[in-house]
Amino acid sequence: MRYNSPLGTLHIQAESGYVTALRFCDCIDCDEPGCEAEAAAAAWLDAYFSGAPLPPIPPLNPAGGSEFQRRVWKYLLEIPIGSTASYGQIAAHLGSSARAVGQAAGANPVAIIIPCHRVVAAGGKLGGYAYGKAIKQALLNLEATHVPFGVRKETEEKK
Repeated sequence: MRYNSPLGTLHIQAESGYVTALRFCDCIDCDEPGCEAEAAAAAWLDAYFSGAPLPPIPPLNPAGGSEFQRRVWKYLLEIPIGSTASYGQIAAHLGSSARAVGQAAGANPVAIIIPCHRVVAAGGKLGGYAYGKAIKQALLNLEATHVPFGVRKETEEKK
């Protein structure tokens, strides 16, 4: 399904009632919503981009991914809007390396909903993003407006 966001066109894919992918694309021939999971993802994105309270996250089953990548993606879902976590913080929590976390975040097939854009480099530097640093910064800026007083804070290291 094609979704027109303020930052560009997104393609929502679902299978067996689960969102499997959400990617920025230049798709022209994306189909209309074909299942409840796609419609739920579109409703979630509507709320996200408008700053409205978010509905529950639609059912997710990200396409592909190793066991480690899926652990990283699950952890990313715990980073609240308006917060960030560093590659190093996540690596320490998962007993891995920052580089491995970065590679797993870069392989995330469900952009925005699984918020890999909230992962930053050491010292709060922006770091990379599969869809470019400009979109990553725009998402973080958008989220800063959803937090009281627009304050962004670094996520405390999880124990």
